[in-house]
Amino acid sequence: MQLSAFSFRVSFGFRISEFGFNNVNLLDKIVAEKKAEVARLSERALAAGDLRDALLERDEQRDFVAALQPPRHGDIALIAEVKKASPSAGVICQDFDPVRIAKEYEAAGASCLSVLTDERFFQGALDHLRQIRAAVKLPLLRKDFMIDERQILEAIEWGADAILLVVAILSDEQLKKFHSLAMEAGLAALVEVHDETELARAMKIGASLIGVNNRNLKNFKVDLATTERLAAKLNSSAGVPPAPNRRDACPALLVAESGIHTRGDVERLKKCGANAILVGESLMRGGDIQTKVRGLIGL
Repeated sequence: MQLSAFSFRVSFGFRISEFGFNNVNLLDKIVAEKKAEVARLSERALAAGDLRDALLERDEQRDFVAALQPPRHGDIALIAEVKKASPSAGVICQDFDPVRIAKEYEAAGASCLSVLTDERFFQGALDHLRQIRAAVKLPLLRKDFMIDERQILEAIEWGADAILLVVAILSDEQLKKFHSLAMEAGLAALVEVHDETELARAMKIGASLIGVNNRNLKNFKVDLATTERLAAKLNSSAGVPPAPNRRDACPALLVAESGIHTRGDVERLKKCGANAILVGESLMRGGDIQTKVRGLIGL
């Protein structure tokens, strides 16, 4: 698997210099940490049937994709993120209570929730998934570094209805395999891309739920034009003529990620065809969460 420091910075927000390591050593540390976590999981070969059986053991099924279309409230679906910290920003929410935050998101009108489960770099926990699932009715995305199919089973067992697949950190073989396992089992997969090359890879596996991260791989700047550019590429590939006032223009359900702070940002993303937005840090940083959520989704 080919990984780059840029790939991790784009998807998960840390600055390499803050750790006091050079690029290679830090990257090795991150990969080693995740591999060590995976190594502690029980050795087993997994098929889609195993995952499907695990999903069926739940008392209820929550359809992540269906929850995004149409939006639960407002004029755009919101995947609201439960996030305590990031390596770049440190602790984002000092008074972090995942259940309280999840309940506030649900009350405010979020369609789905994204839950950080990476412990080492984001101070998340798998148990947050379990706690939140017991407290709210919204579908849940497990947001983590997914590098092994056993993590997919783990996600299901702890309460996730969807997983994140970051194209930048997966080989073509892994991406296809993980996506197929999830789809066949009935689990949603948000396939995250950052540029045209990654978008082509996502489209090649038939991804129907695509997240566009607006953070640039090379200079780390956030630019909402990334979603605009890749949305146009999606339209073009499917032979869909430009339709700036239609949110259903893209052939895949499109989720815009990163750099979303204001209602103006949301209006811009809606115009180019985004069906949903994933927002974390700007909602978690102090203030009234419910007011911020309602402002973004147009309530």
